[in-house]
Amino acid sequence: MAEDLPAETVSERLRRDPSSLVLLDVREPWERDLAVIEPSLHIPMAEVPQRLAELPTDRPIVVYCHGGARSAMIAGFLEHHGFESVANLAGGIDAWSVVVDPKVPRYG
Repeated sequence: MAEDLPAETVSERLRRDPSSLVLLDVREPWERDLAVIEPSLHIPMAEVPQRLAELPTDRPIVVYCHGGARSAMIAGFLEHHGFESVANLAGGIDAWSVVVDPKVPRYG
């Protein structure tokens, strides 16, 4: 089962070395239009199985969605398909907005 990482931990890792991990946004395009964490790779949840080749294998992947449920499912899916370093952003972009960056709009 993929590890849940608190927003503070992910933020600190990105602050220290922005290329140390890949943030994978699995939300729908309309959600991304409302709020986004940059830099991130956007692949909607339903498209992930067909787009696995777009995901890096040389860096950890932290998956995020709105609240953490969809991203937890995708993190598990990625592990099942051989990705070795995958985590879920606990609380999703909503937690990020509250804890890390209040400039990222909250929605939903």
